[in-house]
Amino acid sequence: MALWTRKSVNVVNHVVSKVGFLGTINQSSWPHSFYRKHPISDACARNLKNPVTEFVNTPAHFSFRRFESTKAETQSDTLHDFDANQQVLDFPGGKVTFSPELRFISESPEERVHCYRVLDDNGQIITGSTYVQVNKEVALKMYSDMVTLQMMDTIFYEAQRQGRISFYVTTVGEEAINIASAAALTIDDLIFPQYREPGVLLWRGFTLQEFANQCFGNKADYGKGRQMPIHYGSNKHNYFTVSSTIATQIPHAVGAAYSLKMDKKDACVVTYFGDGGTSEGDFHAALNFAAVREAPVIFICRNNGWAISTPTSDQFRSDGVVVRGQAYGIRSIRVDGNDALALYGAVHTARNMAIREHRPILIEALTYRVGHHSTSDDSTKYRPAEEIEWWRSARDPVTRFRKWIESNGWWNTDVESELRNSVRKQMLQAIQVAEKVEKPPIADVFTDVYDVPPSNLVEQEKLLRETIKRYPKDYPSDVPV
Repeated sequence: MALWTRKSVNVVNHVVSKVGFLGTINQSSWPHSFYRKHPISDACARNLKNPVTEFVNTPAHFSFRRFESTKAETQSDTLHDFDANQQVLDFPGGKVTFSPELRFISESPEERVHCYRVLDDNGQIITGSTYVQVNKEVALKMYSDMVTLQMMDTIFYEAQRQGRISFYVTTVGEEAINIASAAALTIDDLIFPQYREPGVLLWRGFTLQEFANQCFGNKADYGKGRQMPIHYGSNKHNYFTVSSTIATQIPHAVGAAYSLKMDKKDACVVTYFGDGGTSEGDFHAALNFAAVREAPVIFICRNNGWAISTPTSDQFRSDGVVVRGQAYGIRSIRVDGNDALALYGAVHTARNMAIREHRPILIEALTYRVGHHSTSDDSTKYRPAEEIEWWRSARDPVTRFRKWIESNGWWNTDVESELRNSVRKQMLQAIQVAEKVEKPPIADVFTDVYDVPPSNLVEQEKLLRETIKRYPKDYPSDVPV
């Protein structure tokens, strides 16, 4: 140690003699606390004539001292030229004005953030509304898909109750969020859904037969029967597979958006989640990640009031979700989630900003989950049945949008009846076909992960096959072994 110290001192002295500037740093600038906080070991001291002074007096001690930047010194000098109430300092996070007043920021604003709306409950344009125009063709497809989604939910829900599929989640009351947002996007935009956005996939061309194949987990299912029902996914439609784990898709969406930005793609990423998802750490990490990296991603929160049985009042004290965007430096808007025109305009505008300005956008869509959380839930156990029925009848987004297209002369009762009969017929046929398609073979449980399966996976497959042969009654007879 002593030898190393002596050599280090000699090296530094040599540098000083050549460069010169280190010579200005001497013992007078060294804090006296160093002698107490950094004692040199006895072994080292015995090999030095004067251990403390010989070590400290050398220019080597400059590496322990922290100096303020010249920028900070300049700012400090400048501050004396201003009144105390007008002092500004450029911190790493930006310029901040000082105040002599001891005042805390209020926990909530005096007025709640307004909710953007275009159609009133009777489907009429609110006077003075600013909105993005929707032509007849797009409007009729929006309404047709909203009706289709509503009927698909009803029939699949009944199929689950009959024991024909194992599980289902409806989107009742949230059809406008699904379809209107999808209509405002392009097929090149990537979708990272939660599990209540099948309407986005429907809008992009996913057929009723494809929905049925997934719910029945047959051989035609793109996931090969390895996912629960309603966990859809489609490479063709840029719709990433649903994951049951809450909020994990949100940071994934930001990463994908940053990739689009790096590749200079004329597209954005859209991710959906519920109010319950905003209570997860993934939500906060994703918003901060997106803001800092300026990723072209649109966060759409379906604030339907309930995270299964947990009301929003038990989740957060803030003014909903929209204010969280501002906290992370993200442009945000609150929208009536049951107003298809308002949603279309908000998402359409958000997409343009996200792509052209390279920025994330947060949209909070206020709505209500009319259906149960899933077929495993009975929501009347924790909320009044009268409340559910009021939202179903008075605030139905499908009915509201129908009134608007009818007022434009684009729709009538005869066309409505024809559409519903056609959808019902297609749905029943899709279910009948899906039920008859054989299940994926057992081998598919072990594929699509490794190019060459490792030995432990091969052993597991062997044991599974042996177990099925030994206890055939305990396993489905329609699954090929």
